[in-house]
Amino acid sequence: MRNPLAALSACFLVAVAIAGAWYFISSRHSDQAPQTVAARAAEQLPPASANLAAGDDVEVTATLPSKPAAPPAPTPVVAAAAPQKAACANPDALGVGRVVEIDTTGGPGFGFEHFKTLDFLEPKEVVLTFDDGPWPGNTPAVLKALDDECTKALFFPIGKHATYHPEILRQVLAAGHTVGAHTWSHANLNGKKMTDQLAQDEVEKGFSAVKWALGADPSPFFRFPQLEHRPATMAYFGTRNVATFSCDLDSFDFRKDSTPDKIVNTVMTKLDKLGKGIILMHDFQKHTAEALPTLLRRLKAGGYSVVQMTAKTRLQTLPDYDEAFAKEAKLPAVSARPVSSVVQTVSR
Repeated sequence: MRNPLAALSACFLVAVAIAGAWYFISSRHSDQAPQTVAARAAEQLPPASANLAAGDDVEVTATLPSKPAAPPAPTPVVAAAAPQKAACANPDALGVGRVVEIDTTGGPGFGFEHFKTLDFLEPKEVVLTFDDGPWPGNTPAVLKALDDECTKALFFPIGKHATYHPEILRQVLAAGHTVGAHTWSHANLNGKKMTDQLAQDEVEKGFSAVKWALGADPSPFFRFPQLEHRPATMAYFGTRNVATFSCDLDSFDFRKDSTPDKIVNTVMTKLDKLGKGIILMHDFQKHTAEALPTLLRRLKAGGYSVVQMTAKTRLQTLPDYDEAFAKEAKLPAVSARPVSSVVQTVSR
């Protein structure tokens, strides 16, 4: 019995010795652990982290993931470009080669017919512009031709015409085209009987009418009727930050002997000579609407590219003119609802 008891006692002592040794070693290891964690290294960071207020320590980690934040940046570019290509059903469309944004501060002028400072078009680039609309039949036909070729233009509507057919002008804007103004009544602002005040009234009343028809502020783009530029009005545009448009070539589509073929030949002959330019046309003219599909195809075949001109800011019309225009014209309410939803036959 003594030998088994002695053996058991020896085992017990060995176990105690092993446990004591394990405890001693593990306790020493735990004392050294904090010296190896990253927290000690963090104390050596630049003093900038010390500027954080108490409780704002999460800001340190919030500034770290700079790489994950970068990838979303290109997304808007891809998203903006994709719809234009996807929306065009014509694989061989003329399209839009470039979109430019115009800062109209100080009232810049465009079109080498009168203004030769801002030469922004590259070779084989054109800007499509249309005056005197909106008008039934003709303007919708122009819009269709442009839409079929997935391209964009700049429209200068007459104020009176805008009040006659606001629904057509809204179609122009809804299709993504740029809308400026072309006076209230297409008066010659450089005429002998025209005063500076009357010219200003024609301009501002025209812009107010376009705004009313669109239900939105127009672009600060203006074209003088007959390209008759009044110096005092030009100076006034400088204070209103309105850009003036002349042209590089005139289609002469307003002439009595005009035909669709003549319009196309006139534009292409001048354009091939100049190599580029702002083209003046009229969506008020029937022959222009008839000529446009062929003209756009000729532009495509000739290697020309369309530039759409947009404005950096919208024009803020003057409240006095808005009120005077609405009162004088006795305008009806502009409704976006179709006739069928407003007027219904209930019996015959």
